Amino acid sequence: MNSLMKLIGPAISLAAGFLGGKLVDKAWMGFTGQQPPKRGNKEAQAEASMRQIIGFAVLSAITAALIQVFTDRGTQKAIARFTK
Repeated sequence: MNSLMKLIGPAISLAAGFLGGKLVDKAWMGFTGQQPPKRGNKEAQAEASMRQIIGFAVLSAITAALIQVFTDRGTQKAIARFTK
């Protein structure tokens, strides 16, 4: 069971990261009314100010760090529960 949880943990992290990215994009659109200045979106990058780019980068980094901490903790709790 332990090896199964070790395989499921990264899958959960990937899914949470994907959903977190979508959440950040929606929040950015809701607060600013503009497309997020992400890599690959040249038009949004050209229109965004440096302050907006830094703000989006900080928001994305905070979200990614929180997702990583919560998924790691959740995976460790699940492993501990199933090994009992």
